[in-house]
Amino acid sequence: MMQWNKKGLIYNPDGKSNWAKHTVITPTPFLLNDDVIRIYAGFRDDAGVSRIGYIDVNQGNPSEVLGVSLNPVLDIGPDGCFDDNGVILGDLVRNGDEIYMYYVGFQLVKKVKFLAYSGLAISKDNGESFCRFQKNPVMDRTDNAVYIRAIHTVLKDNGIWKVWYSVGNGWEMINGAPYPQYDIRYTESKDGIHFEDSVGTHCIGVRDNEYRIGRPRVRKTSFGYEMRYTFDTLDKQYTTGYAESVDGMNWIRKDDKTGIKRSESGWDCEMVCYPVVLDTKDATYMFYSGNGMGRTGVGYAELER
Repeated sequence: MMQWNKKGLIYNPDGKSNWAKHTVITPTPFLLNDDVIRIYAGFRDDAGVSRIGYIDVNQGNPSEVLGVSLNPVLDIGPDGCFDDNGVILGDLVRNGDEIYMYYVGFQLVKKVKFLAYSGLAISKDNGESFCRFQKNPVMDRTDNAVYIRAIHTVLKDNGIWKVWYSVGNGWEMINGAPYPQYDIRYTESKDGIHFEDSVGTHCIGVRDNEYRIGRPRVRKTSFGYEMRYTFDTLDKQYTTGYAESVDGMNWIRKDDKTGIKRSESGWDCEMVCYPVVLDTKDATYMFYSGNGMGRTGVGYAELER
């Protein structure tokens, strides 16, 4: 079993910025160059609306923060658009000289808690700024994905863009509050822009007392693929899991192999969520959010060699 050594908290907003008052949600590390890891993430304002910014850290020592974005690299969309009430990270992919950012946009509607679909923004300046590819989603609502269709991993593999995403079709009432129900699917694209309006291949669903499982983060391995995800239970145990696959479509859950648990106290004593693994020249790191779905910030662990 992989063993991860926790290194601690990296960053949590200090409340001084109007657009980034608190929270680091769905942190997504990206190798900016040989020396810098840029952690793109959602930062929330006082109203809980997320905008995407970044934290630059030392590749050899991610505890060392080199800089933080002063402004969002991706702000919320225009009023009435699918992303007018918040954006969080899906994934980042280099495509030639450009960086494709897949993000999840949130919109408030009257009769359900929210809608969430996937957008695309593109950077032409190595990740300093991003412009929306289009104002509408690249992965929108379908008959089999009514409330949520959220991209979280995109891998370019021999000319095929392989995509793992979450699909939501219902709501679970817990203590009088609605929570989204969703599971994990797979699809492909020829160009990373156009996606079929189909249900996709079902990968992992809920079991036992779970009601949602999502934020699939997939990477290739010697045996095929591994996935880390976050799931929630009816008694509100929001935590991370792990699965393996030979082909990327048929998965076996092995949650006992996550190699990381909640701490006894501190910033990640209640939650370890949204984990993403990054290989660098010096080490393999796992970046993740802490308590309150990242309300206490982002930290990391290092794989024991």
